[in-house]
Amino acid sequence: MKAFFVWAICATLLFSAFVPATSAFAETEGKADKETGKLKSAIVIEEETGKILYKENENKELPPASMTKVMTLLLIFKALQDHQISLKDKVNVSEHAASMGGSQVFLEPGETMTVDEMLKAICIASANDASVAMAEHIAGSDKAFVQKMNQEAKTLGMTRTHFENPTGLPQSNHYTTAHDMAVMARALLKYEKVLHYTSKYEDYLRENTDKKFWLVNTNKLIKTYPGADGLKTGFTNEAKYCLTATAKRNGMRVVAVVMGAPTPKERNKEIAALMDHAFAAYTTKPLLSKNKMVAMAKVNKGDHSQVPIVTEKPAVLLLKKGENVKGLKKSVELSGRLQAPIKSGTVVGYYIVKKKGRVISRTPLIIKESVKQASWWQLFKRSAGSILTH
Repeated sequence: MKAFFVWAICATLLFSAFVPATSAFAETEGKADKETGKLKSAIVIEEETGKILYKENENKELPPASMTKVMTLLLIFKALQDHQISLKDKVNVSEHAASMGGSQVFLEPGETMTVDEMLKAICIASANDASVAMAEHIAGSDKAFVQKMNQEAKTLGMTRTHFENPTGLPQSNHYTTAHDMAVMARALLKYEKVLHYTSKYEDYLRENTDKKFWLVNTNKLIKTYPGADGLKTGFTNEAKYCLTATAKRNGMRVVAVVMGAPTPKERNKEIAALMDHAFAAYTTKPLLSKNKMVAMAKVNKGDHSQVPIVTEKPAVLLLKKGENVKGLKKSVELSGRLQAPIKSGTVVGYYIVKKKGRVISRTPLIIKESVKQASWWQLFKRSAGSILTH
């Protein structure tokens, strides 16, 4: 009996020691599940067509952190294209720009850098101070620049986006969605020069001075993922780890966005898996190159009676690998007769590809050259010529 009692006490002690260990293991496992698991939202699109290849909570409004700078960069590159600014312009750093916290390149009030150097700072190091300096350089103030950001978002059809600053630093009423981020990124990628900056893993500022500053890309996929050449990371405590990434393989470019990942490792792992799936499942077939002439269109009362109609971008088919492409029907659809004056780049129709009656590709067609309104003398000669030929 005594032996049994001793055995029972030992068994109880052994059991009590075992149970907490088991509970602790279960609790740790639960925490691990919470920390490695789910993104708040994600999307993958094919860049040329804009078609969605994957989506999850893609319209959930979330803080984008430094992915905000995709819009900041879009407005910078638009200003460059419109010759409002140039890469060699000197940008003066205000006290306000220099005061920005978070990611920065430690610009000093009164310091000047070129637009080219500022782009390096923004694209590689995600510099908040450089972003505000550029906002002020383009619009006069960061508030005026933010108005431009929100106007551009409307123009692009981004209905679930609102900006309060050009950096992504935490601020109420500053939000976007994975879907809108993909739209924004696709618009930015029209300016191919941006990839010259976003694809660099490292570079330097103030290189020939005693204040040489080493820039290291916040997007580690540039080094680890085949074909990756952009675009923008983001992190705040509220937003968690975010990334808008792009990669190109075998002529096909995809854009992937993840928002709200718990760790940078999980963010990179998830986005790599999403892009892997896109490249494994889909391919693109080029049909027409950018600026390819497809028709001549008559212009009413123009200084030219006809104008070339060209593709705004390459006409491309997005296909599932192994998909049959026989029986395609291609057509040019123009939106009626053109009326002068009309600016080059104006969308006037579409190059349509159908399969079994369903539209599978729709490429905008634009005016290649601006057409001014004809003078009365030009119209008179045209009318006289028409009478004489009848």
